Amino acid sequence: MSDDLLPDVLSRRESAFLLWRPAVADPAPRLVIGRFQPGNPPSLADERAIALVPETPDLWTVAAASCELADGQVYHYWYEVTDSRPGGPGRRLRRTDPFATTVDWRLLSPPLDPPYGGHDRWPAAVIMWRDGRLVTCDPGGQVPTWAREVPADELPPNNQTVYYKLPAAWSRRSAEGGVEVAAGTFRDVMALVDQEAAPANFRGVAALAPGRSHLGELGATTLELTPAADSWTVREWGYATSNYFAPDHDLGFPRGNSTPTPNGDLAALTAACHRRGIRVGYDAVMAFGQRDPYREINYLDFHVREGAGDPEEDARSGFGGDLFKYNYQVEGYDPVSGKIERQVPARQYMKAHIAQWILRHHIDSIRIDSVNNVYNWDFVQEFTEYARALSRAPADRFLVVGEELSVPIDLVRQRRLDALWNERFKHLVRQAILGEGDDETVRCVIDGRRLGFEDGAQMINYVTSHDVEGFRNERLYDFLNANGVRQTEERVKLAFACLLTAVGIPMILAGEEFADRHDLAVTHPSKQVDPVNYDRMEDPWRRRVFTHVSRLVKLRRQAPALAVNDTAFIHTDLTPGRRVMAWRRGGPGQDPVIVVANFSGYASGPEYVVHGFPEAPWGSTWREVTQDRVVPPEWAGREPVYPWEAKVYALE
Repeated sequence: MSDDLLPDVLSRRESAFLLWRPAVADPAPRLVIGRFQPGNPPSLADERAIALVPETPDLWTVAAASCELADGQVYHYWYEVTDSRPGGPGRRLRRTDPFATTVDWRLLSPPLDPPYGGHDRWPAAVIMWRDGRLVTCDPGGQVPTWAREVPADELPPNNQTVYYKLPAAWSRRSAEGGVEVAAGTFRDVMALVDQEAAPANFRGVAALAPGRSHLGELGATTLELTPAADSWTVREWGYATSNYFAPDHDLGFPRGNSTPTPNGDLAALTAACHRRGIRVGYDAVMAFGQRDPYREINYLDFHVREGAGDPEEDARSGFGGDLFKYNYQVEGYDPVSGKIERQVPARQYMKAHIAQWILRHHIDSIRIDSVNNVYNWDFVQEFTEYARALSRAPADRFLVVGEELSVPIDLVRQRRLDALWNERFKHLVRQAILGEGDDETVRCVIDGRRLGFEDGAQMINYVTSHDVEGFRNERLYDFLNANGVRQTEERVKLAFACLLTAVGIPMILAGEEFADRHDLAVTHPSKQVDPVNYDRMEDPWRRRVFTHVSRLVKLRRQAPALAVNDTAFIHTDLTPGRRVMAWRRGGPGQDPVIVVANFSGYASGPEYVVHGFPEAPWGSTWREVTQDRVVPPEWAGREPVYPWEAKVYALE
């Protein structure tokens, strides 16, 4: 999709500085602009204050050509506005451009007198003036490029994708024998993707070494970072978005860099993923913002005033941030259409932001965090339809997914979302691998249509999510240990055999593919920083788990039988002391995938007969995928079963 669908405000930002909907017009807002001056602390050199002029009552502008900018120069700037927070001091302050595509946290607005504090300082926005246009660039002047980008229709379809959910917090063994936690920057992520790339913050970790491609070895087809939009927090999980149009400063400022390079690094990472057949997902936090610019620029047009009787508050939670209001209408300039019309400001702001990420950052799917706290299903549908209209991808290669732990299936039944996170899968599969529940538990794990979904592409299944806080939500290794299971290898493998042969789109939380464990306590707020530790993958048993998972991931990508909904349970053995079940995936005319799974401590001896196991057609043989071995014809359907084990068979 070309830039002809770029929102009006983003198109106009190429020739003018624009401030939309400041709450206070007298005194008038001003542009404060200059050059970054290194120092301790850095400062704004050649500072100038330029008056903004109201083009409409709610759109204040100044043409960039009238600002006497030098060609090729990078500028840092703020908007000087009056603080609009209800009950606040109403003072003049410098605030980040709400539409800034680069922010620089090295240069903060000047400190303010009490009652303001240390957190009431905000990063400068960054822009370059080049050839008569305002151009997105990094603070050092680097402009992102899209070398060797591939067409979206060459990327995997939804029903063959496997998500890899990657947190921003990583860890490694420290020199003292403990654990060191730091941000996994865009360049570190690149080392998971590109064999030729070297990590920045995690040099020396074997899984990231040049010559290795962890994601290539695993076979995942969608990389989804925890929120990549800029956050005021020193990089943790990232669910505290501050600057919606800019990639995160910390993720673009690896060790060894003299200046941040977030736009360039993210563009390089996305292009590298696409060249390797990996889609890139964007995690959008739209229920609430944390220290976003409209908190001061125009609080009441965009945010719910907590405890003041605002009907949009209801039972929503902002988790320490400010809830956006998605039902408050005004008449004025629409930043998407460019027209003067009736609109909801927060809706149009979020639509403009997703256009930036789709059209300029080339994302391939969206996850809406905490969709229940967005609390407006009409807007969710409007957002989904708008994102799909913008996407460069065919319909079967783009997804808008909602996350809500209560799994409100009506959102997908009514086509307001494409898919939902299926939290019920996690709890059911964990019951199954402990021997809890019954055979219906397993049936609901393998075929989520029994839970109310209509199609596999409507559900994102996972054995663990990044929400590891609370009872039975830990990483799988820790969950098993907490339930008295010390020999965890087979149970982890069993869980992944279910995940990767079930109806639905599988998602793997980074580290679970090798049974990572927690480095920090899994209580709030520590869950926000608990990291993934790639050093652990070198443990021999964890390497075996990784091999098992990667073989199943590759089967998931290649087997047409796993891309459809068709599922039949061909064997159920509930003899006391046993729970052995077998299922067949695949429709008429397709080579089936057969799974024989033992959800008990039962061991069969040398032979176990699975009645209904299909014969291999003439010229084909069965291959057991997890051990990568050919099954002699006389053994097919008669192999022994071992405790807590799954065997997965495909024809070759």
